[in-house]
Amino acid sequence: MLTVTGLRKRWGPVQALNGFDLRIEPGEICGLIGHNGAGKTTFARTVAGLERPDAGTVVAAGTNLTTAPRSARRLIGLAPQETALYPTATLRENLRLYGGLAGLRRTGLRAELAAVAEALALTDVLDRPIAALSGGQQRRAQAATVLLPRPRVLLLDEPTVGADPTTREALLRLVRTRADEGAAICYTTHYLPELEQLDATLAVAAAGRVIARGHRGDLLDGLPGEVTVTFTGAVPDHLADASAPAGELRFSAADPAQALARLLRDLGPDTARVRTAAIREPSLDDLYRSLAETHDAA
Repeated sequence: MLTVTGLRKRWGPVQALNGFDLRIEPGEICGLIGHNGAGKTTFARTVAGLERPDAGTVVAAGTNLTTAPRSARRLIGLAPQETALYPTATLRENLRLYGGLAGLRRTGLRAELAAVAEALALTDVLDRPIAALSGGQQRRAQAATVLLPRPRVLLLDEPTVGADPTTREALLRLVRTRADEGAAICYTTHYLPELEQLDATLAVAAAGRVIARGHRGDLLDGLPGEVTVTFTGAVPDHLADASAPAGELRFSAADPAQALARLLRDLGPDTARVRTAAIREPSLDDLYRSLAETHDAA
């Protein structure tokens, strides 16, 4: 559905995109993660046709952005980080405008407007000016303008930044619904638990290109987990780490459950002083740190 190949974009001395490759299938949510400056926002704006790439191709649902820009842009929806709404117009007027620009008319526009407003809990504020909406409502309104025409490719650039829990849950539900309907979705976020909730595949960006791509389980395979044990009194001398809090033992292990069982078996009399024992499987945070450190060292 979305195929991006060799995308390059330079801003003066900064190479924002440096051979960015990404493919997202219909019905797939791809979580795009990376540090600030990794190229995520430039990627989204370039795919949406707001920036002209220096090199590379973007193909959305079989339509090439370079050779058929107008047709390609009709297939792509972008929700940028910044709120792009008319503050003195009502939410309904904003949605009508954006829906009309996307080609919706009359009955179809009214039906889609009502549906997206209900899905994002905005029905009661449709006739309020954007400036009178709360911050969370404005985030939902921003997303509504993009979700309204049901584009085949959705680019959501940190759509829940600063959002309250109600806004976040409403947006995630609708994003999941759009994917189930067949949209290809690129979801950029720093809130990694959202990607687990969305059951998203992952693309990790660094220095303007994708350095890892795949399913969460495959990318996490082989990363170490963590074991934490607290003691009444001091940690046994042969295990003590001067940098750790008093009475706490913490270490990484490829198989944390097995490592904890082995530790408890070998503690001997000190087992009676164990207060708590916990294991933590590797997370998306661990994955990103590991990939970023590997990339920086290369």
